[in-house]
Amino acid sequence: MSVVLAFDQGTTSSRAIAFEQSGAVLGVAQREFKQHYPQPGWVEHDADEIWQSQLAVAQEVIASCGLSVADIAAIGITNQRETTLLWDRSTGEPIHHAIVWQDRRTSQFCDSLRSDGHGELVQSKTGLLIDPYFSATKIRWLLDHVPDARRRAEAGEIAFGTMDSWLIWKLTGGRVHVTDVTNASRTMLLDIRTGRWDDELLSLLEIPASILPDVQPSSHVYGETETQWFGGAIKIAGAAGDQQSALFGQNCTRHGMAKNTYGTGCFMLMNIGEQPLMSKHQLLTSIAATAASGDGPPKRNYALEGSVFVAGAAVQWLRDGLGIIESSSEIEALAKSVPDSDGVYVVPAMAGLGAPHWDSYARGTIVGLTRGSNRGHIARATLEGIAHQVADVLDVMQQDSGIAIKELRVDGGASANDLLMQFQADIMKTPVVRPEMTETTSMGAAYLAGLAVGFWKDLDQIASIWKTERVFHPEMSDAEVALRRERWSEALQRSRSWEQGAT
Repeated sequence: MSVVLAFDQGTTSSRAIAFEQSGAVLGVAQREFKQHYPQPGWVEHDADEIWQSQLAVAQEVIASCGLSVADIAAIGITNQRETTLLWDRSTGEPIHHAIVWQDRRTSQFCDSLRSDGHGELVQSKTGLLIDPYFSATKIRWLLDHVPDARRRAEAGEIAFGTMDSWLIWKLTGGRVHVTDVTNASRTMLLDIRTGRWDDELLSLLEIPASILPDVQPSSHVYGETETQWFGGAIKIAGAAGDQQSALFGQNCTRHGMAKNTYGTGCFMLMNIGEQPLMSKHQLLTSIAATAASGDGPPKRNYALEGSVFVAGAAVQWLRDGLGIIESSSEIEALAKSVPDSDGVYVVPAMAGLGAPHWDSYARGTIVGLTRGSNRGHIARATLEGIAHQVADVLDVMQQDSGIAIKELRVDGGASANDLLMQFQADIMKTPVVRPEMTETTSMGAAYLAGLAVGFWKDLDQIASIWKTERVFHPEMSDAEVALRRERWSEALQRSRSWEQGAT
């Protein structure tokens, strides 16, 4: 057995990556798929297109690397979380497009759940806040709006799944209907203490338990692929939602370890150990991906999570909206063309503010402009605005957990920006660690699958694979950090509730 194959089923593309035992990437293939926007605030995917794209990239990697089925120890799956699909158990046909995690069509229903006083119940059981983001209200919408869906669901004819469940169902020819605990913990239907679907929440949301997949560990042999897909049977042995997979891929397997992924937005997760903790600052609590190490089943671990809505998207706005750079990679050189932001602050709240502020009425703001301000200052202030938002999440994560984070492990596109990473370390007064392997999300899925089949022996072996490329140590004085953070707070206040005021 020479490789583990990771499926990375994302929001805009499906990827397949073959990993060798050393952790090296043998081959990669990627295919984008169509986004559907039937109404403002609605986002859908064609689940059959997702399946076809994922199958195609897997077959492409196997062919391009010259692999046979015998060379592949296992498949591990990581996926966009929360995206919700219902399909016919007998035909395997979806009854509607998948409703994507970004979709806001159930906002009013979520408002009514909150106003009826269900918020505390939901958070205490699931670790989540009531929000259209999660799967539960999307399921309810499909049952209420697709003709005959509720009757068929109650008759046991309909299956629900997030994208991990869908891919496993298709790969096994409909023989296996499972999800892993990390994906299940993002549905708003799972009791994260017991790891089981919660009858009280199912009753509240009028969702029949018969549609739900079995909940299994993240590192576990769920079944084998049908021989028609790859010319033989391959074990499917790992699954985790993308952010928990990245946490595992970053080797944050011990209490107090944290990672931040810089993508369109940012996702910071911290391993908080074996006891769930409910945030006082509106962070989310989910189940982390774990694998057995030594004898006995894996111990359940939990993660605190904070999301920043706009990070890399702010750089794209400088490119596409303002036209001050031609490609995103130019921002570092432009920001370095000035020694500092000269008092300019950019609050990238174009889509409101996420954790820990949760202000959907906030809007993007630039303050501190003078006649001496130029595009270099705006570029630098934009990068600094991203870092300040991440620091805001880190601050409340440390308060909630009572743990001082010793280092922040980073991945995602913007983690390649040295200026941003140095300022991030400075403003948090915490070292920032960038690994050699930045494919941490798919690496996490590969690790989970490989550990389940003995391709890797234990957590110590995968910890030895993880290598640091560079550590950014804090260099800014405490007085300068305090001044910058205070000014950021003032700029942030000016962005708050802007849209509400306008209406």
